Amino acid sequence: MTPLEICSICNKKRANVNLLLTGISGAICDDCVLQAYEVVMDYRRKHGDMYALNSNDLPKPKAIKAFLDEYVIGQEEAKRYLSVSVYNHYKRLLQKRTPEDEIEIEKSNIIMVGATGTGKTLLARTIARKLKVPFCIVDATVLTEAGYVGEDVESILSRLLQAADYNLEAAQKGIVFIDEIDKIARKGDNPSITRDVSGEGVQQGLLKLLEGAVVNVPPQGGRKHPEQKMIPVDTQNILFICGGAFDGIEKKIAKRLNTHVVGYTASRNTLKVDKENILKYITPADLKAFGLIPEIIGRLPILTYLEPLDRAALRRILTEPKNSIIKQYIKLFAMDNIALSFEEEVYDYVVDKAIEFKLGARGLRSIVETIMMDAMYRMPSGTERSLVVTLDYAREMLEDSDISRLQIA
Repeated sequence: MTPLEICSICNKKRANVNLLLTGISGAICDDCVLQAYEVVMDYRRKHGDMYALNSNDLPKPKAIKAFLDEYVIGQEEAKRYLSVSVYNHYKRLLQKRTPEDEIEIEKSNIIMVGATGTGKTLLARTIARKLKVPFCIVDATVLTEAGYVGEDVESILSRLLQAADYNLEAAQKGIVFIDEIDKIARKGDNPSITRDVSGEGVQQGLLKLLEGAVVNVPPQGGRKHPEQKMIPVDTQNILFICGGAFDGIEKKIAKRLNTHVVGYTASRNTLKVDKENILKYITPADLKAFGLIPEIIGRLPILTYLEPLDRAALRRILTEPKNSIIKQYIKLFAMDNIALSFEEEVYDYVVDKAIEFKLGARGLRSIVETIMMDAMYRMPSGTERSLVVTLDYAREMLEDSDISRLQIA
Protein backbone atom coordinates (compact mmCIF):
# COMPACT_ATOMS: atom_id res chain seq x y z
CA MET A 1 0.00 0.00 0.00
CA THR A 2 1.40 3.43 -0.98
CA PRO A 3 2.02 6.25 1.57
CA LEU A 4 -0.82 8.19 -0.05
CA GLU A 5 -3.33 5.48 0.90
CA ILE A 6 -2.65 5.58 4.66
CA CYS A 7 -2.63 8.40 7.27
CA SER A 8 0.94 9.39 8.14
CA ILE A 9 -0.11 10.20 11.72
CA CYS A 10 -2.40 7.39 12.90
CA ASN A 11 -1.78 4.81 10.12
CA LYS A 12 -5.48 4.41 9.34
CA LYS A 13 -6.26 3.19 5.83
CA ARG A 14 -8.33 5.26 3.39
CA ALA A 15 -11.21 2.80 3.68
CA ASN A 16 -11.42 3.39 7.46
CA VAL A 17 -11.64 7.19 7.44
CA ASN A 18 -14.13 9.74 6.11
CA LEU A 19 -11.56 11.83 4.29
CA LEU A 20 -7.86 11.41 3.54
CA LEU A 21 -5.94 14.54 2.49
CA THR A 22 -2.91 13.71 0.39
CA GLY A 23 0.33 15.62 0.00
CA ILE A 24 3.58 15.14 -1.94
CA SER A 25 4.87 12.24 0.10
CA GLY A 26 2.20 11.54 2.71
CA ALA A 27 -1.42 11.89 3.79
CA ILE A 28 -3.47 12.87 6.84
CA CYS A 29 -7.01 11.84 7.79
CA ASP A 30 -9.82 14.15 8.86
CA ASP A 31 -9.68 12.97 12.50
CA CYS A 32 -6.00 13.92 12.79
CA VAL A 33 -6.68 17.28 11.12
CA LEU A 34 -9.32 18.12 13.75
CA GLN A 35 -7.07 17.03 16.61
CA ALA A 36 -4.18 19.07 15.22
CA TYR A 37 -6.44 22.10 14.92
CA GLU A 38 -7.51 21.82 18.56
CA VAL A 39 -3.89 21.49 19.72
CA VAL A 40 -2.80 24.55 17.72
CA MET A 41 -5.72 26.69 18.92
CA ASP A 42 -5.11 25.67 22.53
CA TYR A 43 -1.45 26.64 22.20
CA ARG A 44 -2.29 30.00 20.66
CA ARG A 45 -4.86 30.72 23.37
CA LYS A 46 -2.36 29.97 26.14
CA HIS A 47 0.45 32.00 24.60
CA GLY A 48 -1.59 34.95 23.38
CA ASP A 49 -0.63 34.59 19.73
CA MET A 50 -4.24 34.88 18.59
CA TYR A 51 -4.25 38.54 19.57
CA ALA A 52 -0.57 39.37 19.15
CA LEU A 53 -0.04 43.06 18.38
CA ASN A 54 3.24 44.67 17.40
CA SER A 55 4.33 48.06 16.13
CA ASN A 56 4.25 46.86 12.52
CA ASP A 57 0.64 45.64 12.81
CA LEU A 58 -0.69 48.73 14.60
CA PRO A 59 -2.59 50.82 12.03
CA LYS A 60 -2.08 54.58 12.03
CA PRO A 61 -5.01 56.89 12.88
CA LYS A 62 -5.73 57.64 9.21
CA ALA A 63 -5.86 53.91 8.43
CA ILE A 64 -8.21 53.29 11.37
CA LYS A 65 -10.52 56.08 10.22
CA ALA A 66 -10.44 54.80 6.63
CA PHE A 67 -11.56 51.40 7.92
CA LEU A 68 -14.35 53.03 9.93
CA ASP A 69 -15.46 54.93 6.82
CA GLU A 70 -16.20 51.60 5.11
CA TYR A 71 -18.75 50.63 7.76
CA VAL A 72 -19.95 53.86 9.40
CA ILE A 73 -21.51 56.75 7.48
CA GLY A 74 -20.74 60.28 8.67
CA GLN A 75 -19.67 60.99 12.28
CA GLU A 76 -16.34 62.45 11.11
CA GLU A 77 -15.55 64.09 14.45
CA ALA A 78 -16.19 60.93 16.47
CA LYS A 79 -14.14 58.82 14.05
CA ARG A 80 -11.13 61.14 14.36
CA TYR A 81 -11.29 61.18 18.15
CA LEU A 82 -11.67 57.42 18.34
CA SER A 83 -8.91 56.71 15.82
CA VAL A 84 -6.37 58.88 17.63
CA SER A 85 -7.35 57.66 21.10
CA VAL A 86 -7.22 53.98 20.19
CA TYR A 87 -3.93 54.42 18.33
CA ASN A 88 -2.33 56.20 21.31
CA HIS A 89 -3.66 53.56 23.70
CA TYR A 90 -2.11 50.62 21.87
CA LYS A 91 1.05 52.58 21.10
CA ARG A 92 1.32 53.03 24.85
CA LEU A 93 1.11 49.25 25.32
CA LEU A 94 3.87 48.66 22.78
CA GLN A 95 6.34 51.14 24.28
CA LYS A 96 9.55 49.66 25.61
CA ARG A 97 10.23 51.44 28.87
CA THR A 98 13.69 51.59 30.36
CA PRO A 99 14.51 52.15 34.05
CA GLU A 100 15.69 55.65 33.14
CA ASP A 101 12.42 56.53 31.43
CA GLU A 102 10.40 58.59 33.91
CA ILE A 103 7.56 59.43 31.53
CA GLU A 104 4.60 57.10 31.92
CA ILE A 105 1.83 57.48 29.36
CA GLU A 106 -1.60 57.17 30.95
CA LYS A 107 -4.46 55.43 29.16
CA SER A 108 -7.27 57.49 27.74
CA ASN A 109 -10.71 55.94 28.12
CA ILE A 110 -13.39 57.37 25.87
CA ILE A 111 -16.98 58.52 26.31
CA MET A 112 -19.31 59.07 23.34
CA VAL A 113 -22.54 61.03 23.61
CA GLY A 114 -25.20 60.68 20.94
CA ALA A 115 -28.84 59.87 20.32
CA THR A 116 -29.95 56.27 19.90
CA GLY A 117 -29.18 54.75 16.51
CA THR A 118 -26.35 57.14 15.59
CA GLY A 119 -23.65 54.47 15.59
CA LYS A 120 -21.93 54.40 19.00
CA THR A 121 -21.88 50.60 19.32
CA LEU A 122 -21.00 50.12 15.65
CA LEU A 123 -17.98 52.41 15.96
CA ALA A 124 -16.60 50.51 18.96
CA ARG A 125 -17.22 47.08 17.42
CA THR A 126 -15.64 48.09 14.10
CA ILE A 127 -12.48 49.40 15.77
CA ALA A 128 -12.08 46.15 17.72
CA ARG A 129 -12.43 44.19 14.47
CA LYS A 130 -9.71 46.30 12.84
CA LEU A 131 -7.26 45.76 15.70
CA LYS A 132 -8.20 42.08 16.15
CA VAL A 133 -8.41 42.40 19.94
CA PRO A 134 -10.97 40.87 22.33
CA PHE A 135 -14.11 42.98 22.52
CA CYS A 136 -17.30 42.85 24.54
CA ILE A 137 -20.40 44.99 24.95
CA VAL A 138 -21.94 45.52 28.38
CA ASP A 139 -25.27 47.18 29.11
CA ALA A 140 -24.88 49.44 32.14
CA THR A 141 -28.60 49.24 32.94
CA VAL A 142 -28.23 45.72 34.42
CA LEU A 143 -25.40 46.69 36.77
CA THR A 144 -26.09 47.23 40.48
CA GLU A 145 -24.09 47.59 43.66
CA ALA A 146 -22.65 44.38 45.12
CA GLY A 147 -25.26 42.50 47.15
CA TYR A 148 -28.29 43.65 45.17
CA VAL A 149 -30.30 41.91 42.45
CA GLY A 150 -28.53 42.50 39.14
CA GLU A 151 -24.97 42.13 37.94
CA ASP A 152 -21.82 43.28 39.72
CA VAL A 153 -19.38 45.47 37.83
CA GLU A 154 -16.92 42.54 37.83
CA SER A 155 -19.24 40.78 35.37
CA ILE A 156 -17.93 43.21 32.75
CA LEU A 157 -14.52 41.56 32.93
CA SER A 158 -16.11 38.09 32.95
CA ARG A 159 -17.59 38.85 29.55
CA LEU A 160 -14.27 40.14 28.25
CA LEU A 161 -12.58 36.94 29.40
CA GLN A 162 -15.22 34.91 27.60
CA ALA A 163 -14.71 36.98 24.43
CA ALA A 164 -10.97 36.24 24.66
CA ASP A 165 -11.67 32.52 25.15
CA TYR A 166 -10.21 32.87 28.67
CA ASN A 167 -6.85 34.03 27.31
CA LEU A 168 -5.96 36.29 30.25
CA GLU A 169 -3.07 38.07 28.53
CA ALA A 170 -5.23 38.90 25.51
CA ALA A 171 -8.20 39.99 27.65
CA GLN A 172 -5.99 42.43 29.55
CA LYS A 173 -5.36 44.25 26.24
CA GLY A 174 -8.96 44.18 25.02
CA ILE A 175 -11.70 46.75 24.53
CA VAL A 176 -14.88 47.02 26.62
CA PHE A 177 -17.83 49.04 25.38
CA ILE A 178 -20.15 50.08 28.21
CA ASP A 179 -23.46 51.07 26.65
CA GLU A 180 -26.19 53.16 28.27
CA ILE A 181 -23.68 54.77 30.62
CA ASP A 182 -26.17 57.61 31.11
CA LYS A 183 -28.60 55.21 32.82
CA ILE A 184 -26.33 54.99 35.88
CA ALA A 185 -26.37 58.74 36.44
CA ARG A 186 -26.86 59.88 40.00
CA LYS A 187 -30.57 60.07 40.75
CA GLY A 188 -30.37 63.03 43.13
CA ASP A 189 -28.35 66.23 43.31
CA ASN A 190 -27.02 65.46 46.78
CA PRO A 191 -24.47 62.63 46.81
CA SER A 192 -24.70 59.71 49.23
CA ILE A 193 -27.83 60.93 51.06
CA THR A 194 -29.62 57.68 50.24
CA ARG A 195 -28.68 54.41 48.58
CA ASP A 196 -28.53 54.65 44.78
CA VAL A 197 -27.80 51.03 43.94
CA SER A 198 -28.13 51.35 40.18
CA GLY A 199 -26.82 54.90 39.88
CA GLU A 200 -24.02 56.43 41.92
CA GLY A 201 -23.29 53.07 43.55
CA VAL A 202 -22.46 51.53 40.18
CA GLN A 203 -20.33 54.53 39.22
CA GLN A 204 -18.29 54.06 42.39
CA GLY A 205 -17.83 50.39 41.51
CA LEU A 206 -16.67 51.25 37.99
CA LEU A 207 -13.91 53.52 39.26
CA LYS A 208 -11.46 50.72 40.03
CA LEU A 209 -12.00 49.22 36.58
CA LEU A 210 -11.48 52.47 34.72
CA GLU A 211 -8.45 53.68 36.64
CA GLY A 212 -6.53 50.41 36.41
CA ALA A 213 -6.53 47.88 39.22
CA VAL A 214 -6.23 44.14 39.72
CA VAL A 215 -9.78 42.81 40.08
CA ASN A 216 -10.70 39.27 41.12
CA VAL A 217 -13.18 38.09 38.52
CA PRO A 218 -15.47 35.03 38.68
CA PRO A 219 -14.86 33.23 35.37
CA GLN A 220 -18.52 32.22 35.03
CA GLY A 221 -19.80 35.60 36.17
CA GLY A 222 -22.38 36.39 38.84
CA ARG A 223 -22.66 35.10 42.39
CA LYS A 224 -24.26 31.72 41.68
CA HIS A 225 -20.97 29.84 41.98
CA PRO A 226 -19.28 31.08 45.18
CA GLU A 227 -16.88 28.13 45.16
CA GLN A 228 -15.41 28.97 41.74
CA LYS A 229 -11.78 30.05 41.59
CA MET A 230 -11.34 33.77 40.95
CA ILE A 231 -9.18 35.05 38.11
CA PRO A 232 -7.13 38.20 38.85
CA VAL A 233 -7.50 40.62 35.92
CA ASP A 234 -5.36 43.75 35.60
CA THR A 235 -7.45 46.50 34.01
CA GLN A 236 -4.50 48.87 33.54
CA ASN A 237 -4.29 48.15 29.80
CA ILE A 238 -7.97 47.53 29.02
CA LEU A 239 -9.50 50.32 26.95
CA PHE A 240 -12.98 51.34 28.10
CA ILE A 241 -15.29 53.06 25.62
CA CYS A 242 -18.54 54.34 27.13
CA GLY A 243 -21.58 55.45 25.21
CA GLY A 244 -24.94 56.93 26.08
CA ALA A 245 -27.81 58.95 24.66
CA PHE A 246 -27.92 61.31 27.69
CA ASP A 247 -31.49 62.22 26.84
CA GLY A 248 -32.19 65.78 27.96
CA ILE A 249 -28.57 66.88 28.25
CA GLU A 250 -29.16 69.35 25.41
CA LYS A 251 -31.18 71.50 27.83
CA LYS A 252 -28.26 71.62 30.25
CA ILE A 253 -25.86 72.54 27.43
CA ALA A 254 -28.23 75.23 26.19
CA LYS A 255 -28.59 76.62 29.69
CA ARG A 256 -24.82 76.79 30.05
CA LEU A 257 -24.48 78.47 26.66
CA ASN A 258 -27.28 80.84 27.60
CA THR A 259 -28.93 80.31 24.24
CA HIS A 260 -32.33 81.45 25.50
CA VAL A 261 -31.17 84.91 26.53
CA VAL A 262 -32.88 87.63 24.50
CA GLY A 263 -32.65 91.39 24.40
CA TYR A 264 -29.66 93.64 24.76
CA THR A 265 -27.92 91.36 27.24
CA ALA A 266 -27.63 88.47 24.78
CA SER A 267 -24.10 87.40 24.01
CA ARG A 268 -22.88 87.77 20.45
CA ASN A 269 -21.56 84.23 20.63
CA THR A 270 -25.10 82.99 21.17
CA LEU A 271 -25.90 83.83 17.55
CA LYS A 272 -23.20 81.41 16.35
CA VAL A 273 -24.53 78.42 18.26
CA ASP A 274 -25.71 75.58 16.03
CA LYS A 275 -29.02 74.77 17.69
CA GLU A 276 -29.59 71.82 15.34
CA ASN A 277 -26.57 70.03 16.81
CA ILE A 278 -26.21 71.31 20.36
CA LEU A 279 -24.20 68.23 21.39
CA LYS A 280 -21.09 69.57 19.65
CA TYR A 281 -20.71 72.00 22.58
CA ILE A 282 -20.77 69.32 25.27
CA THR A 283 -18.18 69.56 28.06
CA PRO A 284 -17.38 67.48 31.16
CA ALA A 285 -19.34 70.04 33.19
CA ASP A 286 -22.50 69.02 31.35
CA LEU A 287 -21.90 65.35 32.18
CA LYS A 288 -21.53 66.31 35.84
CA ALA A 289 -24.77 68.29 35.72
CA PHE A 290 -26.49 65.25 34.18
CA GLY A 291 -25.45 63.00 37.07
CA LEU A 292 -22.05 61.45 36.42
CA ILE A 293 -19.74 61.78 39.41
CA PRO A 294 -16.52 63.81 38.91
CA GLU A 295 -14.32 60.76 39.57
CA ILE A 296 -15.90 58.89 36.64
CA ILE A 297 -15.62 61.91 34.34
CA GLY A 298 -11.95 62.27 35.22
CA ARG A 299 -11.28 58.68 34.15
CA LEU A 300 -13.00 59.24 30.80
CA PRO A 301 -10.80 62.07 29.50
CA ILE A 302 -11.70 61.72 25.82
CA LEU A 303 -15.17 63.17 25.27
CA THR A 304 -16.73 63.18 21.81
CA TYR A 305 -20.20 63.42 20.36
CA LEU A 306 -22.18 61.86 17.52
CA GLU A 307 -24.15 64.04 15.18
CA PRO A 308 -27.88 63.47 14.70
CA LEU A 309 -28.58 61.56 11.50
CA ASP A 310 -30.40 63.56 8.86
CA ARG A 311 -32.30 62.14 5.92
CA ALA A 312 -29.29 62.07 3.59
CA ALA A 313 -27.17 60.17 6.14
CA LEU A 314 -29.90 57.59 6.72
CA ARG A 315 -30.25 57.10 2.97
CA ARG A 316 -26.51 56.42 2.65
CA ILE A 317 -26.49 54.10 5.68
CA LEU A 318 -29.16 51.96 4.03
CA THR A 319 -27.07 51.08 0.97
CA GLU A 320 -23.45 52.30 1.05
CA PRO A 321 -21.49 50.57 3.89
CA LYS A 322 -19.78 47.23 3.26
CA ASN A 323 -22.30 45.51 5.51
CA SER A 324 -25.27 47.75 4.71
CA ILE A 325 -28.74 46.46 5.54
CA ILE A 326 -29.75 46.11 1.89
CA LYS A 327 -26.58 44.16 1.03
CA GLN A 328 -27.24 41.81 3.94
CA TYR A 329 -30.74 40.95 2.70
CA ILE A 330 -29.52 40.49 -0.87
CA LYS A 331 -26.92 38.02 0.44
CA LEU A 332 -29.51 36.19 2.57
CA PHE A 333 -31.73 35.63 -0.47
CA ALA A 334 -28.73 34.70 -2.64
CA MET A 335 -27.98 31.83 -0.24
CA ASP A 336 -31.34 30.39 -1.35
CA ASN A 337 -30.48 31.13 -5.00
CA ILE A 338 -32.99 33.98 -5.13
CA ALA A 339 -32.04 37.23 -6.87
CA LEU A 340 -33.30 40.14 -4.75
CA SER A 341 -33.38 43.75 -5.91
CA PHE A 342 -35.01 46.99 -4.78
CA GLU A 343 -36.41 49.96 -6.65
CA GLU A 344 -34.84 53.28 -5.68
CA GLU A 345 -38.16 54.63 -4.39
CA VAL A 346 -38.20 51.91 -1.73
CA TYR A 347 -35.05 53.31 -0.12
CA ASP A 348 -36.63 56.76 0.21
CA TYR A 349 -39.80 55.22 1.65
CA VAL A 350 -37.84 53.26 4.28
CA VAL A 351 -35.88 56.37 5.27
CA ASP A 352 -39.05 58.43 5.58
CA LYS A 353 -40.55 55.80 7.90
CA ALA A 354 -37.37 55.65 10.01
CA ILE A 355 -37.56 59.41 10.51
CA GLU A 356 -41.27 59.17 11.32
CA PHE A 357 -40.65 56.45 13.95
CA LYS A 358 -37.66 58.39 15.40
CA LEU A 359 -35.48 55.29 15.63
CA GLY A 360 -32.38 56.52 13.80
CA ALA A 361 -30.28 54.01 11.87
CA ARG A 362 -31.45 51.17 14.09
CA GLY A 363 -34.98 51.65 12.80
CA LEU A 364 -33.91 51.00 9.20
CA ARG A 365 -33.37 47.31 9.88
CA SER A 366 -36.71 46.95 11.70
CA ILE A 367 -38.56 48.49 8.77
CA VAL A 368 -36.77 46.45 6.09
CA GLU A 369 -37.27 43.30 8.16
CA THR A 370 -41.00 44.00 8.34
CA ILE A 371 -41.18 44.53 4.58
CA MET A 372 -39.22 41.37 3.78
CA MET A 373 -40.74 39.03 6.37
CA ASP A 374 -43.43 37.56 4.13
CA ALA A 375 -40.98 36.92 1.28
CA MET A 376 -38.40 35.39 3.64
CA TYR A 377 -41.06 33.03 4.94
CA ARG A 378 -42.58 32.08 1.60
CA MET A 379 -39.89 32.07 -1.09
CA PRO A 380 -37.28 29.56 0.21
CA SER A 381 -39.91 26.81 -0.13
CA GLY A 382 -41.28 28.07 -3.45
CA THR A 383 -40.13 28.02 -7.06
CA GLU A 384 -39.63 31.77 -7.61
CA ARG A 385 -35.98 32.63 -8.19
CA SER A 386 -36.19 36.42 -8.21
CA LEU A 387 -37.91 39.23 -6.34
CA VAL A 388 -38.05 42.93 -7.16
CA VAL A 389 -39.26 44.97 -4.18
CA THR A 390 -41.34 47.84 -5.53
CA LEU A 391 -42.69 50.85 -3.67
CA ASP A 392 -46.23 49.45 -3.80
CA TYR A 393 -45.04 46.10 -2.42
CA ALA A 394 -43.08 47.76 0.40
CA ARG A 395 -46.00 49.99 1.32
CA GLU A 396 -48.41 47.05 1.29
CA MET A 397 -46.18 44.86 3.48
CA LEU A 398 -45.57 47.62 6.01
CA GLU A 399 -49.22 48.70 6.21
CA ASP A 400 -50.41 45.10 6.62
CA SER A 401 -48.10 44.61 9.62
CA ASP A 402 -48.43 46.04 13.11
CA ILE A 403 -46.14 49.01 12.54
CA SER A 404 -47.20 50.70 15.76
CA ARG A 405 -44.72 48.51 17.64
CA LEU A 406 -41.86 50.25 15.82
CA GLN A 407 -42.82 53.71 16.95
CA ILE A 408 -41.46 55.54 19.96
CA ALA A 409 -44.10 57.43 21.86
